[in-house]
Amino acid sequence: MLKREEVLKIAKLANLKLDDQEVEKMGILLGEALDYIKVIDELDTSKVVPTSQVTGVENVYDEDVVRESLTQEQALSNGKATREGFFVTGATLKKHQNEKTK
Repeated sequence: MLKREEVLKIAKLANLKLDDQEVEKMGILLGEALDYIKVIDELDTSKVVPTSQVTGVENVYDEDVVRESLTQEQALSNGKATREGFFVTGATLKKHQNEKTK
């Protein structure tokens, strides 16, 4: 089981708001997950070759070929909202609370 302070730190990093009951539950669940990882860590992997991927495919690139593409009008045709040749979307970043809004 993780300590309350550890769970709260992880929750803060993950931008999660947990009540006391959830903090306790997450402490147990995260502790169990880490205990399982410790079991895996005890395995003898000295004869296992380290890998970063397992497909065997390396540096697969398509050849650059100039071909016909969509016009701007075609590309924008399925957009929910457009303006002056661009897609219009909602804000993706929130203003900082201390920043004055215009």
